[in-house]
Amino acid sequence: MTFDVVTGAGPAGNATALLLAERGDRVRVVTRGAGGPDHPLVERVAADATDPDVLTGLLDGARTLYNAAAPPYHRWRTEFAPLAASLLTAVERSGVDYVMLGNAYGYGYPPAGGRVRPDAPMAPVSGKGRVRAAMWQDALASHRAGRARVAEVRASTFLGAHAQSLFTLVVAPAVRAGEEAVYPGGPDAAHSWTYIGDAARTLVAVGDARQSDAVWGRAWHVPSVSELPARDLAVRMAEVLGAPPVRVTRMPEEDLARLAATDELMAEVPEMRYLDDEPFLLDASETEHVLGLKPARLDDVLREMRG
Repeated sequence: MTFDVVTGAGPAGNATALLLAERGDRVRVVTRGAGGPDHPLVERVAADATDPDVLTGLLDGARTLYNAAAPPYHRWRTEFAPLAASLLTAVERSGVDYVMLGNAYGYGYPPAGGRVRPDAPMAPVSGKGRVRAAMWQDALASHRAGRARVAEVRASTFLGAHAQSLFTLVVAPAVRAGEEAVYPGGPDAAHSWTYIGDAARTLVAVGDARQSDAVWGRAWHVPSVSELPARDLAVRMAEVLGAPPVRVTRMPEEDLARLAATDELMAEVPEMRYLDDEPFLLDASETEHVLGLKPARLDDVLREMRG
């Protein structure tokens, strides 16, 4: 019996592993700490995914590798490249299909109108964007050379019960507490929001299309659960949860600079702030038409974030 491998046991990795297992597929989840969901069809393995020899052995007999692993946000510049190289090497050696979970950082500034197609060129304007772009370019070169079969699923800012984003970490707790939310980004620009469950469904849909060569060697966007500005999203969350009306303000530059000087995570925010200052929308029409996926209902996602 074949099985799939998921690297990473964060919210997206766990959701992907559970989606596969709950439909009856065997899944091997690989993390340093043997993390992953508790399910009879999920095998949790403790291993270092940056070791291509170990990872190659764990892929023996597998059908697809779904990568949702990532270093801590503040260590992307130093730790993501070795992880990505190991994953790609193991895929090339083992011959498994490779579906990568990526994001929109590699596109750089949004185009006029804010809507980005998945075939837009990589034009990163940040250190983390350059990391993401290089990962995809290396994988695409391997695909075009016939060494691997790869595709990337690109998400935007995450929402969901266990999702981690500035909205879930800063705004959602304020909404639940009935307090003012001070957002480190621009609260009034239209923005694509990705539900963790939709990201998992898109990863699996791409992997399932293994007989279609047209699905591979390209990126796919996760259908957005909402395109509301952060302020309007917070207002809707308060309405759905029955919380008091919420006030959302933009964090002043000096306050963000002060936080960035003392907090490793917040230090990574200023260079990405451009994503919230202008409309930034992912065009997922091909995902919807070709893979047949639709996003979850926003209100259901917001209820899931009740806490």
